[in-house]
Amino acid sequence: MFQSFCKGLLKVSGWKISGTLPTDHQYVAIVGPHTSNWDFIIGVLARGALGAKINFLGKHQLFIAPWGWFFRAIGGTPVDRSKNNNLVDAVVELFKSKPNFSLALAPEGTRSPVKRWKTGFYHIASKAQVPIITVGLDFGNKTVVIPEGRETTDDIQQDMDHIIEFYRSIKGRHD
Repeated sequence: MFQSFCKGLLKVSGWKISGTLPTDHQYVAIVGPHTSNWDFIIGVLARGALGAKINFLGKHQLFIAPWGWFFRAIGGTPVDRSKNNNLVDAVVELFKSKPNFSLALAPEGTRSPVKRWKTGFYHIASKAQVPIITVGLDFGNKTVVIPEGRETTDDIQQDMDHIIEFYRSIKGRHD
């Protein structure tokens, strides 16, 4: 029922999904570009429409009353970005301890324009030995674009160049 509801909301709002998410293995999904609060809403609707169970990390302020229960219920885990808390290793442990665990992250780490992405998602995927799935929220075409996943290699620069190239054709809500 929830899946049909999400599909209906996407359709009514003019959005479509191109591609699908794996159902048979773990992964790190990076979702971008992250330029608006609408990204989260479209992402949650797409996740629901695809019937995927994907967890996410969010700034700890989202998880306080009155809405904290909601963000936890939909798969969120709070992160205090002001502390150096070895988040990569903690998330890798989640992948090891929970066989159905998958994670969605915004590589920018913020809605504000950045010159350089955070690379935590890459290190998580590499250490957990799971593929990276790029997910583009293309507001220009109102399409959630999901190509095939990609395993990390020993060459972070080459892998990041490939990932960034995918996002060059994706238009965020704001430039």
